[in-house]
Amino acid sequence: MRRFAVVGAGSRAEMFIRAITAEPHAELVALADVNQSRMDAHNGWLDSPVPTYQAADLAAMLAKERVDELIVTSVDSTHAGHIVTALEAGCDVITEKPMTVDAESCAKILDAVKRTGQKVQVAFNYRFNPVHEMVRTLLARGEIGEIGSVHFEWLLDVRHGADYFRRWHRDKANSGGLLVHKSGHHFDLVNWWLGATPQEVYAQGRLFFYGEDGRRHGYAREYERSTGSPGAAGDPFALDLAGNDKLKALYLDAEGDDGYLRDRNVFDPGITIEDDLAVLVRYDTGATMTYHLTAYAPWEGYRLMVNGSKGRLELEVVESDHVSPAAAGEVKQGASPEAGSVTLTIRPFWAPPYAVELQPHSREGHGGADARMTGVLLGGRTDPMHRSATARDGALALLTGLAANRSLQQSAPVKVAGLLGEGVTA
Repeated sequence: MRRFAVVGAGSRAEMFIRAITAEPHAELVALADVNQSRMDAHNGWLDSPVPTYQAADLAAMLAKERVDELIVTSVDSTHAGHIVTALEAGCDVITEKPMTVDAESCAKILDAVKRTGQKVQVAFNYRFNPVHEMVRTLLARGEIGEIGSVHFEWLLDVRHGADYFRRWHRDKANSGGLLVHKSGHHFDLVNWWLGATPQEVYAQGRLFFYGEDGRRHGYAREYERSTGSPGAAGDPFALDLAGNDKLKALYLDAEGDDGYLRDRNVFDPGITIEDDLAVLVRYDTGATMTYHLTAYAPWEGYRLMVNGSKGRLELEVVESDHVSPAAAGEVKQGASPEAGSVTLTIRPFWAPPYAVELQPHSREGHGGADARMTGVLLGGRTDPMHRSATARDGALALLTGLAANRSLQQSAPVKVAGLLGEGVTA
């Protein structure tokens, strides 16, 4: 029986807690967080409550509870400290993405992995989506030949996208911004699909729609947080925190512990992350990628186009074709209530295009990826497609985002290799 503990008792922890309790070879033995009420909420949903610890006492928890593997689902900027503490205690680690939010702490993680011989796995669940697995299979078998370039556009709608601007993610010091926290998923997918390493990055971006300057678009209401605010009534950008039992227990009922507000106004001053971002990446294979992230789109999904020496692959995924006014004040959990679709097309040279047949899969949990991922990461399933992401994979995705952030500051291309410092490589 492998003994697991979780540090970070927010909403993302639930997926891992549920998976551990469902695995016959796994046992949840402890929770750690800065907020006791959140840990109490999770324990209330368990058949058998587990001991709880303050996050500052993580090392003592790992020793006392004889933890084999730590799962890190805390605020992004705290990941590195927890990961290194666990590795030095002789534990393996599963961490939510991003692995961390800056180059210095990334180097510390890579050093700790090397020193201790312990393992870090990064929870890049998009690798486990059956559609993304098919893309990798097609590219790996040469369906479109040698890859010359990639265009990748990702759209977060005004329900999901807005949520990053209500909570701790809106502070770049906490999350690294969307290029680290969100786009890291997408950068990892391209690294995995192409079997390539990013070398140079150029980026442009701004905070266009949300924040104080976004008030010019005419959507802003006058309130600090939506709960209890008359000004939030009928606002499609207001989160109904009290209307979701789990969010209420994890956040609204836990505010007395640390004062954290989960339902801030998305048009507040002081937001330090961008919502509209364009990135150009060059890889060691010679391929390039143009990438765009929009966090205020009317629909949610993504378009991928890969150009090769034998043709072109095109993928369009519509996760929700619009945002229903009735569901605007909710968070993205499970399948969206609106319509969605997936099309994957190969366009060979000198021949008609053809649709790739896809196996039916759930719209829940990122297309069924969450359950497939936890089965592998927790050790209950085999991984013939090598979807498990290592510390090196986590670093490469992170460094692409960090290079893009630095490029935003410098208005110049940034070489990825120089970010970790002299003598340190991913």
